[in-house]
Amino acid sequence: MSQAYIIAGYRSAVAPENGAFARLDLHELAAPVLQACLADCPCDVDEVILSNALYGGGNPARLAALAAGLPETVAGLSIDRQCAGGLDAVLLAARLVQSGAARAVLAGGAESHSRRPLRLRTDPDGGPPVAYDRPPFSPFAERDPDLHESAARLAARLGISRAEQDRFAVQSHAKARAAADRLGQEILPINGLDRDAFTRDLSAKTAARVPQITGSLSAANTAVKADAAAFVLVVDETLAAAVNGTKPARIAGGITLGAAPETPATAPIAAMRTALHQARVNAAALVCSEVMEAYAVQAIACQQAAGLDPETMNRGGGALARGHPIGASGAINAVRLFHELQQTGGTGLAAIAAAGGLGTALLLEV
Repeated sequence: MSQAYIIAGYRSAVAPENGAFARLDLHELAAPVLQACLADCPCDVDEVILSNALYGGGNPARLAALAAGLPETVAGLSIDRQCAGGLDAVLLAARLVQSGAARAVLAGGAESHSRRPLRLRTDPDGGPPVAYDRPPFSPFAERDPDLHESAARLAARLGISRAEQDRFAVQSHAKARAAADRLGQEILPINGLDRDAFTRDLSAKTAARVPQITGSLSAANTAVKADAAAFVLVVDETLAAAVNGTKPARIAGGITLGAAPETPATAPIAAMRTALHQARVNAAALVCSEVMEAYAVQAIACQQAAGLDPETMNRGGGALARGHPIGASGAINAVRLFHELQQTGGTGLAAIAAAGGLGTALLLEV
């Protein structure tokens, strides 16, 4: 098969729910990011793959492609794999390029907690519709836990205290603050927002005072709901060879695997190990990694089990310092990894978990 490369990647800043992007429809948030990727590396795009979990249908990929001014022949493909979808979009783009079915694909995700539609389920007996917060992620009720409760049980089982989770969150914010200039290179200003709005000078004392959610989980060590868009441009070898300035990042491997639906936080562990094994890469050889921080306990557990170096993991902070725009979070990890590797070279890993017991991992090499 042909090789696939990422030659451009941008994201919006991440804005907490009802923040700077509250009045933007999803395509209005996604389209400028698509345009930014193409402005760096103009080429004819075969497809746009957009991950989204909350929009409510209507093929937002098509809306975003049209709003970005792409040719009407670009159909647009919307996918939903919850939190993992943004990274899965990149893997799907790679498969299209590797198979020869496409030469250039824009892939990523966009999410708006602020503009998500209300969810109502009809009553077959003719009663009023019943509101619901989320769909089931498993057909078995006993294996479909509330995600907060599942993460809290994981922390208890692994003996990861609230203080340890809080320390991780404090470090995430500190790393993001220290990397502000570097992060600015990958953020496309939209609606006047050119930095991740949630990042702050979080102290251990402040984190300890934050209200508990459940168990050892608190609002400090759990990522907030957010709005954002992120995309990369995936191309074949010929287009990658024609790029000037940017160092093409070869997609060296990647996989999505299912795991126990009742413990979704640890699902990326198998995906990371498998991707590394298939690419014949040792975790110790990774120069950097971007691992999702939906919960501090999740990131800690994945880092330890996969043997990742904590010093090179999430060097610019993670979702605890940004927020969690579900369908875009995996794509943000891919954009972050691409830009980190522009600085360091070498091989890096991005990974994320999703509700229902799903884990996705991506390997890039510069």
